[in-house]
Amino acid sequence: MKILVVEDEPKLAEYLRKALTENSYVVDVAHDGIDGHHLAGTGNYDLVLLDIMLPGRDGLSLLRELRRSKPVPVLMLTARDSVEDRVTGLQAGADDYLVKPFALSELLARVQALLRRGIMATGERNPTLLGLADLELDLLRRKATRAGHRLDLTAKEFTLLTLLMRRHGQVLSRTTLAEQVWDMNFDSNTNVVEVAVRRLRAKIDDPFEKKLLHTVRGMGYVLEERGA
Repeated sequence: MKILVVEDEPKLAEYLRKALTENSYVVDVAHDGIDGHHLAGTGNYDLVLLDIMLPGRDGLSLLRELRRSKPVPVLMLTARDSVEDRVTGLQAGADDYLVKPFALSELLARVQALLRRGIMATGERNPTLLGLADLELDLLRRKATRAGHRLDLTAKEFTLLTLLMRRHGQVLSRTTLAEQVWDMNFDSNTNVVEVAVRRLRAKIDDPFEKKLLHTVRGMGYVLEERGA
């Protein structure tokens, strides 16, 4: 699932991006209201985390415009903790309101609740459930199974598999995997991607007859169902 974070405090924005990415969300970050408005208008997001006090354009005006154009859930993040401020945010169209400082566990719980609520409201197929052949991934419960058997994945393996599942059938380069899973500029001298793919393959493929995770020589890796 894809989340937009609009937060002008660099350290907090980076903290949120890393925390959400480690929980298998795809995250874009804007550091002011102008960039936030552009990304929100052009991107397809499942949730927006929006600070109220932003340079360029304040969060409340951005929220009101979002409400006129898109039904995306919005969780307001702010240091303002008065009842009047919370009421103002909710009346402007916020779906939830979290006061800084906050615990990461509470933020993640509210994110999951809003995403689940959005799924129920649209009545669409649950986008937190991914599947390919007999491999299934539950993003909200962070559970992976193949042929009904639970797979014991590390946090990074789960994130790697989520990316491969979301883009199954597409060949993903080592550079893409390094940047999106480990948030690192690719270094040709490191084998972190190869090691992670090998460990993931040992869990999702080796115990089963049909193989899903394939190496494309000179290009990268692809998760897909192939014929015999």
